[in-house]
Amino acid sequence: MSKISIVYHSGYGHTQKQAEAVRDGAAANTNDEVHLIPVDEADEHWDTLAASDAIIFGSPTYMGSVSAQFKTFADKSSKVWFEQGWKDKIAAGFTNSSSQNGDKHSTLQQLSLLAAQHGMLWVSLGQMPGNNSSTGSVEDINRLGSSLGAMAQSNADQGPEHGPINSDLESAKLLGQRVTDIANRFTRNVAA
Repeated sequence: MSKISIVYHSGYGHTQKQAEAVRDGAAANTNDEVHLIPVDEADEHWDTLAASDAIIFGSPTYMGSVSAQFKTFADKSSKVWFEQGWKDKIAAGFTNSSSQNGDKHSTLQQLSLLAAQHGMLWVSLGQMPGNNSSTGSVEDINRLGSSLGAMAQSNADQGPEHGPINSDLESAKLLGQRVTDIANRFTRNVAA
């Protein structure tokens, strides 16, 4: 059994839907304990994060970067960093923006760098890119072609009831499942 925490910010509800999909994938094995933590509640959950085997970071991409709210959380984690409290924990990340590209890769790099500074072990999406051939479609898993983490796109003029689309949510779900699978393997090996 592993403890997985998903700490995220969502400004308009789209990234929250993505976070919930990550949670659903992480909770596919009912023996695991999964926590969904909005960054504005993170101060109440430092102990939960400390007890987690894996932490999955999520932020919308605003102006080619993590949101200010997520950055505030990241800066607050410097106390944990100073004591290397998350060292050797599993980490991964996801992001959403309104543009197809939207410089989401930059956000995933920031999330992976945060994990690296903490000495965490980053888990990639682990899915082949979709929607990249004449037979591909927006319904393909990993339709945005990310490797570093899960990406999603939601139209700026529509609410979360219209996006992210199902294939993006399924990609996020698979990320959650992959992180849990790896965390379980890692914790079993450490216990042995």
